[in-house]
Amino acid sequence: MSKRIAILGSTGSIGTQALEVVDAHSGQFEVEVLTANNNVDLLIEQAKKYHPNTIVIGNEEKYQQLSDALKDTDVKVYAGDNAIAQVVQISTIDVVLTAMVGFSGLLPTINAIKAGKQIALANKETLVVAGDIITKLALENKVSILPVDSEHSAIFQCLAGEFHNPIEKIILTASGGPFRGKKLDFLRKVTRCQALNHPNWSMGDKITIDSASMMNKGLEAIEARWLFNVKPDDIEVVVHPQSIVHSLVQFEDGSIKAQLGLPDMRLPIQYAMTFPERYKSDFPRFNFMDYPELTFEKVDVKVFKNLDLAYQAMHKGGNMPCILNAANEVAVDGFLKQRIGFVEMSDVIEKTMMKASLVNQPSLDDYIQSNAEARAIAEEIINGR
Repeated sequence: MSKRIAILGSTGSIGTQALEVVDAHSGQFEVEVLTANNNVDLLIEQAKKYHPNTIVIGNEEKYQQLSDALKDTDVKVYAGDNAIAQVVQISTIDVVLTAMVGFSGLLPTINAIKAGKQIALANKETLVVAGDIITKLALENKVSILPVDSEHSAIFQCLAGEFHNPIEKIILTASGGPFRGKKLDFLRKVTRCQALNHPNWSMGDKITIDSASMMNKGLEAIEARWLFNVKPDDIEVVVHPQSIVHSLVQFEDGSIKAQLGLPDMRLPIQYAMTFPERYKSDFPRFNFMDYPELTFEKVDVKVFKNLDLAYQAMHKGGNMPCILNAANEVAVDGFLKQRIGFVEMSDVIEKTMMKASLVNQPSLDDYIQSNAEARAIAEEIINGR
């Protein structure tokens, strides 16, 4: 039987590549639900091609345009964040691919888990913000969370057949982004265009800026802490500019397993969508002769302070990772809108972490409140600069 899939964030980088996987294995998948935040034109195009049961546009102002364009089809059309959070509970869905960006992915993921749906998780912020709640819910509802990030997919693949063996250390690899090896004086003058020019990966604007600032790796470290039940000090980040070794796992006997491949997000997306099977693909194959040298470097956290801030948040625990994430989302938006400089993003995040209220054992309501409070503080900091 084909898997019936819901793609939350179908017009973004992960969502469009997931639909490429669907195209390559059309007999294996049925598209049940598609959602987007604002890109109504592409969502209309996708709806006409894939004929899903339901589509949702987050921006309610785009509802009429969406509805009018699909009035001659039997596709159900809804709008608003609440509709996105609710649509994942449709009984015909087997797998929910959460490819939304930021905090917005939290409630839909929670509802999907409560509804017993298998989760293909590309929204790392869900675990960053509320990893304790998400992992507990997944256990209670016997739901698998299959990571889509290339690094976490690599770790998951390295653990195949090893889940009973304790992990000594997880090693997350980072490309280093467009500013690898640069110093603070250089970063203070970085432009929006420079920061969006990633050397290896094609991603959305927010994730690309996170990669350039190393916050992406900090968020991934927090995500790995929850996905694989390891301590913060057992997660190491190394810079690997070729982006061939996607991550590694070291076991108690000293052995290390690594997962390798060309930097192509379709591979981890397909792995999550088809697990526990591996479907044949026509993706380009890695050849060692094309990469005679694979190199690794230490991260300079004095220059890329965001990684250190993420580890501080992880060690402090409670709602601090939620505060970190909220402040980062506001800071990245501020940088993209040229309201603050590249280095100033770290300043905004650090000051927000110092000012926001710490809750040691937060509930979901606490996380929602913390997100709102941290965003307000970060905005105030930016406005006061």
